[in-house]
Amino acid sequence: MDYSFLKIEQHDQVTVMKVSAPKSLNALNSTVLKEIDDFVSNLDTKQTRVLIITGDGEKAFVAGADISEMVHLYEKEGYEFSKLGAIAFRKIETLPIPVIAAVNGFCLGGGCELAMACDFRYASSKAKFGQPEVGLGITPGFSGTYRLAKLIGQGYAKEMIYTGKQGDGDRPEDGRQRAFGHRLRQAVHQRELRPDCR
Repeated sequence: MDYSFLKIEQHDQVTVMKVSAPKSLNALNSTVLKEIDDFVSNLDTKQTRVLIITGDGEKAFVAGADISEMVHLYEKEGYEFSKLGAIAFRKIETLPIPVIAAVNGFCLGGGCELAMACDFRYASSKAKFGQPEVGLGITPGFSGTYRLAKLIGQGYAKEMIYTGKQGDGDRPEDGRQRAFGHRLRQAVHQRELRPDCR
């Protein structure tokens, strides 16, 4: 299938899935989520031994859900939108191969939830992590509350979600980076990020 918002690269048995909507900082709209779901559902794990997920461009991994789409959703449509992301991210989380998030730039909201669905997270020194949904009066909608609490414990998860504070890839020891704890690998220079993941 041809994708409008994903770029797929193959390097031997390593597959790279790039979320590619740089004008919106790779924001997740319903089309992007459907494409991610389709790609992961059809990934041949006999040919691919490792999946790397990253964002297109240097500014963002995924800057969150596409607010311009969400603003027009009523309760039922909002539920369906959240369900779309939750299902796609669960498929990533349960793949029988290692999945690595190569985080380059903004990794906020839905982007942070996408990174949490991966087995490992490598961050460039320009990475910014956070769950800023509280500023919109909502909570993380793609099962991020569950994953975050599972990764770092309920107390730290509540702090991160309730405050909306962001952390840097430069300072994985920062309290807000407990979301990734030992799983956030050392920050690397932007151009070295993907080779470091392999």
